[in-house]
Amino acid sequence: MKKIGLVGGISWVSTIDYYKFINEGVNKKLGGLQFAECLIYSLNLGDVQEKTWAHSYELLWNACLSLKNSGVDAVVLCANTAHMFAREIENEIGLPLIHIGTETAKVIVKEKITTVGLIGTSFSMEMDFYKDRLKSFGLNVLIPEKQETRDYIQYVLKEELGRGIINPDSRQNYIQIANELILQGAEGIILGCTEIPLLLSQSDFSVPVFDTTKIHSQAIVDFILS
Repeated sequence: MKKIGLVGGISWVSTIDYYKFINEGVNKKLGGLQFAECLIYSLNLGDVQEKTWAHSYELLWNACLSLKNSGVDAVVLCANTAHMFAREIENEIGLPLIHIGTETAKVIVKEKITTVGLIGTSFSMEMDFYKDRLKSFGLNVLIPEKQETRDYIQYVLKEELGRGIINPDSRQNYIQIANELILQGAEGIILGCTEIPLLLSQSDFSVPVFDTTKIHSQAIVDFILS
């Protein structure tokens, strides 16, 4: 098996899911007591918030470099938003970087879907780094039109889900936001922040839901076993 390096803690809540899904995936393939050999560099989300995501490249780079120096075969950023620096890190690190946007787009294309709704952090929804990766696969990406809606999504991610707080009212509001995207033509919904699956799942919608945490984790399993 290949050794994987995970940059987590962004947040710790979804990093737990990565660890669980990766080990379950490896064991499903190999059986017995076979599990993934991996290293986790868990960042302090408070440091990221203090610097702001836009100025957190050095934190992410140092984490990736530490993992490389520990002998991993590939690095993973366990957050959609962290992929704003994926291109730079991949160009400099000299290791494969398993990109969450790329892996998500591959799954969506296989479903023969062309228009998707994206719910994620305000950075992932408003900046081009994530949407452009999806668009490079021929996908049309819809995001909530109103700034106040995007700000609300960001608030819940930062103040609730990032702390492991599950609010039933927030869940209903997120469902309503996603349904508005479906009414606008979204044929599927991307849960574009690795904490959103704490609130939403396929059972909440009639269209396909793309859980980026699970999709990313499966791609990591495939790499480990390749």
